[in-house]
Amino acid sequence: MRLKRKDILTIEDLTRDEIELILSTAGSFREVSEREIKKVPTLRGRTIINLFYEASTRTRTSFEIAAKRMSADAINISASSSSVVKGETLKDTAKNLEAMNPDCIVLRHPSSGAPDMLARFVKCPVINAGDGSHEHPSQALLDLLTIKEKLGRIDGLKITIVGDIAHSRVARSNIYGFTKLGAKVNVVAAPTMMPMGIEEMGCTIINRVEDAISVADVIMILRVQLERHKVPLFPSLREYSRLFGLDKEKMERAKKDVVILHPGPINRGVEISPEIADGPYSLILDQVKNGVAVRMALFYLLLGGGRE
Repeated sequence: MRLKRKDILTIEDLTRDEIELILSTAGSFREVSEREIKKVPTLRGRTIINLFYEASTRTRTSFEIAAKRMSADAINISASSSSVVKGETLKDTAKNLEAMNPDCIVLRHPSSGAPDMLARFVKCPVINAGDGSHEHPSQALLDLLTIKEKLGRIDGLKITIVGDIAHSRVARSNIYGFTKLGAKVNVVAAPTMMPMGIEEMGCTIINRVEDAISVADVIMILRVQLERHKVPLFPSLREYSRLFGLDKEKMERAKKDVVILHPGPINRGVEISPEIADGPYSLILDQVKNGVAVRMALFYLLLGGGRE
């Protein structure tokens, strides 16, 4: 089976059926990572380029591992070691990469809309690995897989997202993904980090963290993205942590079977305390594990499913 689309640019564009197809395919690929020899020949002879204009650990590494576990050749390019530092535009970069005939390009870029622009310039599939504050579709997919694996469903769950909503591409992708699969999403943030009109995406704003935690089946904590703040949005990290950080005291209001997610990297002691991040509720490492399976599924459905 193969997705009837060239690129994976946003969760907003995906249908519920497409999301469920990706999740079921990813579930079948989890087993590959448990083998002694973690490799299948599905994409042998294919070339995948990871083009990253921003720093990344989990996303870049998992895309590379996913490609290599499917026997593809993975080429990693970072902006600091490319002709971007010499003034090359994204369009010219795209044309040069296209001339080398890659089979897929994975792009992370600080500008919203950059993957969509790249996809217009190249014939091969493009996967958005995060663009500005817009979307991060593969992260949302692995979050959906992690929750479905742990709780058995998405439909009917109450999911609370806490943190820097305004600057979070993960929040946007997850709101689209959760609501399309039938979950109810509540969002909580400092007023300066809550974007205008976010309710139009299908979520509900709750002002107090404690109120949002008490009704949640799933709590997703977001990092405070200081690198995207042009001016300070709160008095201090200490005050932010006291009001919005997830700690043992706030968790006393949560359901006994609640689960906690965080897309990483974690700022321990700011948005989440160490005992919560490492505690029994946490699915953070499950997210990392499932990231490889989801990205294998994306490669398979875009490149391999129709050419076995």
